[in-house]
Amino acid sequence: MKYEPVIGLEVHVELNTKSKMFCRCSADYFGKQPNTHTCPVCLGLPGALPFTNKEAIKKCLQIGLALNCKVVDLSRFERKIYFYPDLPKGYQISQYRWPLCVEGWLEVEDKDGKVSKIKINRVHQEEDTGKLSHIGGVTLIDYNRSTVPLVEIVTEPDFTDPSQVKDYAKKLQQIFRYLGVSSADMERGDMRLEANVSVRPAGQKELPNYRVELKNINSFRFMTAAIEYEIKRQIEALEKGEKLTQETRGWNEAKRDTYLQRSKEEAHDYRYFPEPDISELRVKSDELRIKEEIVELPNRKAKRFVADYGISRQNAQVLVDSKELAGYFEEAIKLGREKQLKPQEIANYIVNQKIKLASKDQVLRAVEDLAGKRVGILEDEVKIEKIVAEVIFENPNSVEDYQKGKLNALQALIGGVMRKTQGKVNVEKVRRILESKLQN
Repeated sequence: MKYEPVIGLEVHVELNTKSKMFCRCSADYFGKQPNTHTCPVCLGLPGALPFTNKEAIKKCLQIGLALNCKVVDLSRFERKIYFYPDLPKGYQISQYRWPLCVEGWLEVEDKDGKVSKIKINRVHQEEDTGKLSHIGGVTLIDYNRSTVPLVEIVTEPDFTDPSQVKDYAKKLQQIFRYLGVSSADMERGDMRLEANVSVRPAGQKELPNYRVELKNINSFRFMTAAIEYEIKRQIEALEKGEKLTQETRGWNEAKRDTYLQRSKEEAHDYRYFPEPDISELRVKSDELRIKEEIVELPNRKAKRFVADYGISRQNAQVLVDSKELAGYFEEAIKLGREKQLKPQEIANYIVNQKIKLASKDQVLRAVEDLAGKRVGILEDEVKIEKIVAEVIFENPNSVEDYQKGKLNALQALIGGVMRKTQGKVNVEKVRRILESKLQN
């Protein structure tokens, strides 16, 4: 029997607000002394009352709108009750029945370039937990991270290939950074991935009656490897007649396999109920204002670059990798016009030189360098035709190979022209003239 994977993804991203979600403690906790950014609210002490961080709510809405979600009329916080040492209150303040944003989507590509639309179930606001460190046989707890604003984005089980998951996660990271809501640094734990993986017989429409959650994975590569391993493990288990059940598993990079952590809880196990100390949220009226503040996002920017500047789709994708590099490219276009450089030339040069996010000055210097190399370029077609004729006469074997269908021979002839002109010739004109002469 052939099987097909069914994959859903949950992404958690910490917001870069100044203060925590439900108190005034600094949210800039990374690298700080343990338990120095705490107060009675984020330590869950009796009598301490939470209050809502307005900036975090705004950033959550920005994420939802960037992912084509609907903003709800009414949203509430709830208590998600479970007991774990990194959760000082004995519950996490989250949203289950009343998330801020619902019914979104994002387009992704698989390894073959096929585009699919992934439906997003919800984008909701919650708080982060403390952090456990296992050192020398003991476990230490740091509550600096406790109550830092955390947004969770939950997809429908629409992924059918690990390469789609990787593309989706990378696009989310880009969006977070373009919006300026988070650095989304996975090594720091600003962005964490959790996949729900199951398999079913090929062609079956019903969802499997189980799912395995791969928990807290902090790199795109690890997530892809973990999902690939888990699909293989589950198929082998089903072929042996084993029954698969709900469970949470971790990824062991050293062994390159997944391992059981615990049986997976269902929603009813958390005994959700409305948070009595926080009032309901009505944010629908803010939707239009917040939508107008959202910057041009990478997917739309890449399409504009292709349409406006005539560059390749591949180059556009590289140039929009970061908002800063995309901005530098557009400034380089303005400078390039003064120096008679075409946008395609500038895009090719930046991409081929692998000028990533360095600085605006570096990109503009690259344009100056490119313009300098263009000085003295041979553009006269009569002179180019004369040199091309010489190269054709001197290389009969390459001419014969090309006319037999060996297209690589054309590159050898172009190289001959480049040598004769010391590289200072318009290559596109050389190619066109050669092709014309060799077809006659």
